[in-house]
Amino acid sequence: MIHYKTSEEVQKIKESADILAKAHGEIAKNIKIGVKTSHLDKIAEEFIRDHGAVPSFKGYNGFPASLCISVNEVVVHGFPSEYELKDGDIISVDCGVFHQGFHSDSAYTYPVGEVSSPVLDLLRATKDSLYLGIEKAVFGNRIGDIGHAIQKFVEAKGYTVVRELVGHGLGRNLHESPEVPNYGKKGSGPLLKEGMVIAIEPMINLGTRNIVQERDGWTIRTADRKPSAHYEHTVAIFEDRTEVLTSHKYIEENYKF
Repeated sequence: MIHYKTSEEVQKIKESADILAKAHGEIAKNIKIGVKTSHLDKIAEEFIRDHGAVPSFKGYNGFPASLCISVNEVVVHGFPSEYELKDGDIISVDCGVFHQGFHSDSAYTYPVGEVSSPVLDLLRATKDSLYLGIEKAVFGNRIGDIGHAIQKFVEAKGYTVVRELVGHGLGRNLHESPEVPNYGKKGSGPLLKEGMVIAIEPMINLGTRNIVQERDGWTIRTADRKPSAHYEHTVAIFEDRTEVLTSHKYIEENYKF
């Protein structure tokens, strides 16, 4: 069942998303060679709690941290750890914030130091595909239009789309209907209506689209251990517009590639 939000509820999600965007900005300042991923998690949790909010992910179905930190071939749901970032790594940071009864969710993949051109191209294409998906997230379109736009763009460049993991609705719950795949057919799936709030999050691989779940029950990596990239925004659908509620502004003020 899809939960449609009032304009007042969307505003609360936007306020949650503002804390989230600024938390991402604090994380971005600290992504550098030699930094432990656990340190990034600590920064995020302290910032979120200092602003009167709660990390959405911590404790969610037993997840142990505030951030999902996924390095190199890890697609999503990686744990922060004592791992120190190395020259040439890429790191996906996925974060959610719960504030005033509502969740927001966004992700960004960073290159660390000197990253190879093919991997940088993957990051840029994945990020571009996010915005192509958002362009199709308009009143009167269907969920399949979003996934089709993402899939067509990245596959034309030789990349692959993870099928088992998808975007989602969100609001009072971190994960709500509908599912938002990063692949699909034009004109298929649920109709996009006023009050829908969805997280669009392409997860795109350099090699095979096949994935493996590690023994920890959370970490998802590529089957061929080639890199994967992940970008995400929370967006709200209105009859006259689509509003991107989350922002990468504070990231990109601090971190350029």
